Amino acid sequence: MAAIRALAPVFLAVLPFGLVYGAVAVQEGLTVLQALGFSATIFAGASQLAALQLMGIGAPLWSVLLTVFALNFRHVLYSASLSRHLGTFSGPQKALAFFLLVDPLFGAAEARAAKRRLTPAFYLTYGILMYLGWQLATLAGASFGELIEDPEAFGLDFVLPVYFLGLVMGFRKRGLFYPVAGTSLAVSVVVYWLAGPPWHVSFGGLAGIAVAAVIGPQKRADAAIGEDRAGGAA
Repeated sequence: MAAIRALAPVFLAVLPFGLVYGAVAVQEGLTVLQALGFSATIFAGASQLAALQLMGIGAPLWSVLLTVFALNFRHVLYSASLSRHLGTFSGPQKALAFFLLVDPLFGAAEARAAKRRLTPAFYLTYGILMYLGWQLATLAGASFGELIEDPEAFGLDFVLPVYFLGLVMGFRKRGLFYPVAGTSLAVSVVVYWLAGPPWHVSFGGLAGIAVAAVIGPQKRADAAIGEDRAGGAA
């Protein structure tokens, strides 16, 4: 029930995105079944849309694969962080957990783990329902997407970025949030301007990690020295 309560508002952002993907997939020449197969196997909305756009302009296969890899590289970082909280998961549960891993699930799992133990029941309920919802949204978009002539007119293209911004700001009370997030923002903007998408996603994330790796140990060392001095004074 906790997973369902956490997921309910997320659907308001994710389902319109799935509708847009389904509609674009059919417009680019895919059948409804092919659009569903794409969603069922890849299960990564931004990568699916990017791949469709590249396929639509006749880009070579290596370019499509490289773009999808660059966009999904953040999942390497997600999985490294989440692996700390999967101690109660069995081997098959971990495999399923990483297949279902998407941005909203990562945010919900990290928020849950910050308050209490992350259980397979919470994680897999959230992930499986998200997965099924994405498939239904794809089916609806592929079947009736031609009724939405201009998704931007309804603001559907803006729903998910707003949700992601709220998701990121939910971690603002964590240590080093502003230096890490600020560095990621600055680097991603510069890379987007110089090289274009999707490289800004990967390089922005890596820049944030570099800042955390440099500042984090020093901050912990300073805190330990402060505690030692306080203990000595006492």
